[in-house]
Amino acid sequence: MMRYEGTQQLADETACARVRADLKMCLLQSDCCKKEHKLPRECLSRTDGSVPDECHALRNTFFECKRSLLDNRQRFRGRKGY
Repeated sequence: MMRYEGTQQLADETACARVRADLKMCLLQSDCCKKEHKLPRECLSRTDGSVPDECHALRNTFFECKRSLLDNRQRFRGRKGY
């Protein structure tokens, strides 16, 4: 899985920032962005194999993390994908 491996701290310290950075790096390293020069937003909706399954899994993890911020039951369980 492609992960953000920066030696510096992320500028964004909000919740789910690390998952967002991992998703961004995964999409930017995919064939859709590199070879076809499409925007990462356009690549997320593609299912033709140019975007790895890891990126789609990270998208789902990012969604669950953002959703858990709104769910009051998660106050006791913790954020998902953190």
